[in-house]
Amino acid sequence: MTKEEQQIRNRLLELAELSWKRQIPVFSDFLGLNEQNIYHSLAKEVQYASPRMFGGYEFAERQMLVFGSDALFPFGEEPDVQTLMQSFPIACVRIRPTDMRFAQKLSHRDYLGAALGTGIERDVIGDILLTESEAYLFCEEKICACLISEMTGVKHTRVTCEPVRAWENALPAVKTEQIEGSVSSVRLDALLALAFHASRSSLKDLPESRRVFRNGLLMTDGSARLREGDIISVRGMGRFRYLGESAKTKKGRVFVRLEKYV
Repeated sequence: MTKEEQQIRNRLLELAELSWKRQIPVFSDFLGLNEQNIYHSLAKEVQYASPRMFGGYEFAERQMLVFGSDALFPFGEEPDVQTLMQSFPIACVRIRPTDMRFAQKLSHRDYLGAALGTGIERDVIGDILLTESEAYLFCEEKICACLISEMTGVKHTRVTCEPVRAWENALPAVKTEQIEGSVSSVRLDALLALAFHASRSSLKDLPESRRVFRNGLLMTDGSARLREGDIISVRGMGRFRYLGESAKTKKGRVFVRLEKYV
């Protein structure tokens, strides 16, 4: 474990202890895949502090961690997405061109770069959902007003920012592609090959590259079997959700369904 990773681990342990001692909910910043993996590595150590992760909407990649979640959701009730949206200190900012006539085609990288260009740190920004003409950026509530005030342009496009209540507004649907195909077994390496339209041999070293995560947990074993609902994220390539088996052939191959985020 690197020095930086050890610092992240220690910080999460401190937040858990603080929540337990004060009996209050304590939130982390947004955690990327590496930070989520560190959390999973110590999950058993902090279960006493009732941890829970959420990123502002269902299936968010970047997630905020709360310790003391039982104080937010009493009586042991399992909260729905709308309740989570209202309970976590996560704001949603709608970003759209001031004048569509002069708007450029903008990417996720463009919006993120503009947000970071205001001086805001990466760890207070969550996912960014795109439509053809605008974006919805999730961030920590504490920096929402600053972001809205300072973010006036993305590349050469003037933009207007406004807060929206994610639980009251129709967020843009996450774009996905349905993939079906047959594999010899429901192994990680086989599904990686199917999802990214590559041969299994060409991706055989991918798990060992420490770029593959299952539900935020680092995966280095290509032979690991997946469970229905698992979300696989590969840094630099994308992510997909395993939807399960649909049929088996007489020769023992398995037809599977994937939902790839595009």
